[in-house]
Amino acid sequence: MDYRRQNMRHDNNIFGNIRNAFTSLNDKLEKDVQVHLRCVYGTLALGLIAATVGSCLHLFIDFFHYNFFLLFGSILLMVALLKTPHNVHNERKRFGYYIAFCILSGVSSGPIIEKALIIDPSVILTSFLGAAIIFGCFTMAALHAPTTKFLHLGGFITSGLLFIMITAIFSHSAFMRTTCLWLAFVINCTLILYDTQLICEKRRHGDTDYILHTIELFIDFIDLFRYILAILSQKKDAGGVY
Repeated sequence: MDYRRQNMRHDNNIFGNIRNAFTSLNDKLEKDVQVHLRCVYGTLALGLIAATVGSCLHLFIDFFHYNFFLLFGSILLMVALLKTPHNVHNERKRFGYYIAFCILSGVSSGPIIEKALIIDPSVILTSFLGAAIIFGCFTMAALHAPTTKFLHLGGFITSGLLFIMITAIFSHSAFMRTTCLWLAFVINCTLILYDTQLICEKRRHGDTDYILHTIELFIDFIDLFRYILAILSQKKDAGGVY
């Protein structure tokens, strides 16, 4: 009985700490930043649903297997979004561009999801849950940290991405591919910290373009999911456990 009470007390402490982590943001962040972040994360949730639809389209419709045209379409949508001014009159149009971009991003994730289905379908759900937990933890870390603490990571991120690009071009060994995959995963986690604080700072300086800000976090989440899925699929294919 005492053991059960201790476990219940421990569980209550965990949930209490999680609740405090969210409620303390009311004192940490300005009101307009809080409202902006609600718009950003609400739009992000819709984008992830659209990406899920896109990945299903790749699996069930052969037309969506031609990734070159999809890449070209994603670029066009991004250009259209950047060129369309952010105002009330264009909000629905820009939101439509965003959803279409998310769908095509989901379609482009189709090949790696298709490969994971062949190896072990369970890694897909594991990867998504892992991405959601990691994304949430790094987001909370960025929001609770001093306002510009992680904005100084830009140099590290740029150097890391440059190293990965050069290594991918000149090295084709399995060891270096695995090393680059893990390094890309670490850099992507760092990007979540950087982009989250950058969005808050942009809002403090008057930038209210929540759709464009959402795309930054959407790309972070999708890439995080892809890296985790690739790592778990690689381990499973090699006969490992996770």
